Amino acid sequence: MAMAWQASLLDVGDEIALQPLGTATRRTELSRGAWVDYRPGWLAGADRLFDLLHREVPWHAERREMYERLVDLPRLLKFYDEGEPLPHPALAQAREDLTDRYADELGEPFVTAGMCLYRDGKDSVAWHGDRIGRAKNLDTMVAILSVGSARSLMLRPRGGGDSLRFSLGHGDLVVMGGSCQRTWDHCVPKTARPVGPRISVQFRPRGVR
Repeated sequence: MAMAWQASLLDVGDEIALQPLGTATRRTELSRGAWVDYRPGWLAGADRLFDLLHREVPWHAERREMYERLVDLPRLLKFYDEGEPLPHPALAQAREDLTDRYADELGEPFVTAGMCLYRDGKDSVAWHGDRIGRAKNLDTMVAILSVGSARSLMLRPRGGGDSLRFSLGHGDLVVMGGSCQRTWDHCVPKTARPVGPRISVQFRPRGVR
């Protein structure tokens, strides 16, 4: 997979390390009991981690049935199930830090890590909520750490309405909580702008996809 991408001019360190979540994490209250937290630049050395994940993660393509035919998903994937070693210690530490931060609200640990590789602006994910499993009926959380080039993550109320946009890349974190997976949808839209690749890491509790 040969891809050209623009490293962040702000992420100049070689050390891959998490910054404090602390007061730099800003919460936006949404409708119907949903909320989203945003922590820009949570991971220092994010461009170095992108290079490592891009090389070493065993990415694969998937096909899904849509409109009575099989179609290729416009992104590459890898899912790390509960107990499966993650490809870098910083990701295991991120999962632990998120569990500590949100223990009172979530009531359980983050245990899995799904990964998506968006190779260019043509790769995307359509409007959806992570409603497979318990999240169909219960409040939960999904935390997304992004490395690589920035791409838009958009949220809107389920059924339509005004949308909210975050530009995520280079170590940024978004956490969607409360009723967000049930009452709001999110997407990574295609873009005609020249953009480099991005990797998102989605941390979830048990039984949520």
